[in-house]
Amino acid sequence: MEPVDAHAAPARLRTLPSWLVNQVALAANRAVAEGLAAAGTRRHHYSLLAALDDVGPASQAELGRRTMIDRSDVVAAVNELADQGYVERTPDPADRRRNVVSLTPAGRRRLRQLDRLLAKVQDDILAPLPAEDRNRLVALLTRLVER
Repeated sequence: MEPVDAHAAPARLRTLPSWLVNQVALAANRAVAEGLAAAGTRRHHYSLLAALDDVGPASQAELGRRTMIDRSDVVAAVNELADQGYVERTPDPADRRRNVVSLTPAGRRRLRQLDRLLAKVQDDILAPLPAEDRNRLVALLTRLVER
């Protein structure tokens, strides 16, 4: 992750936790997007594969709710993942108007590859921090997100 030129910002901003978190988030999002792009994929793809691995087969609507991805974007991403053989759609036996999306074995392998890639990106993002500080940061951010 490229360092933020915090000294270029006004001193008032440099003391605001919201500004600091935003600067780190911008750089982290860029690093994740670049890492995924280098692997030929996007954040939506990873999120959907991860959700399917977590909960098993799910409707596209459920995937959108779980990943907070807009419904139309879920449809497009599922189409792309299906074309790549990472997911498959089957009619929902309870409601033939709906599709159920399932992770394929190739999708599970792809998810593991992306997990390793993103672990490396996380290590790069947090490189300035020792392990204890990394764990503490994750714990603090988790508390803020889950409040």
